[in-house]
Amino acid sequence: MPDDTFEPEGRDEALMPYELPFPPDAREEIVVPNAVPEDERIWVPQAENVAFRPLCLSASQGYWMNLLRVRKSGVLSRHRHPQPVHGYVIKGRWHYLEHDWTAEEGGYVYEPPGETHTLVVPDGVEEMITYFQVNGVMLYVDPRGKTMGYEDVFTKIEMCRRHYEAVGLGADYVERFIR
Repeated sequence: MPDDTFEPEGRDEALMPYELPFPPDAREEIVVPNAVPEDERIWVPQAENVAFRPLCLSASQGYWMNLLRVRKSGVLSRHRHPQPVHGYVIKGRWHYLEHDWTAEEGGYVYEPPGETHTLVVPDGVEEMITYFQVNGVMLYVDPRGKTMGYEDVFTKIEMCRRHYEAVGLGADYVERFIR
């Protein structure tokens, strides 16, 4: 651990910015000042009353981070994750038919690789918003596990491009989230 008491020539090094150049191939950081946007056009519709707000779409690593917003109660989707998923509930609550717990506002959920579940927003929840980090692919399945469709970072990017073009932000609006 560095010695915080060392101050060469009277300067406090803790307050000095890093002086060396960043790696030439490093990508820019993403800073999203208003993660839950007021501009409705930022939300990308997935289904009736279901939308996502991209935060980071990592084409180079195959994951995405987004806010999922649901404005209805009922079954959202049944899906399988071959890779881990992390979630943090910002607003509302939800649960999986396959488990006896409920993800509530302020709660964190880790979903291990191989997890298959059916997301349900219970009655009485007017709006649910959860931050998810999804790695790899999300496979939509029937109750017996037959794959019915999928999403990955590339389908998410394409959904964003189409939506942002249609609402007047321009297809390239999504570029700010791609790394």
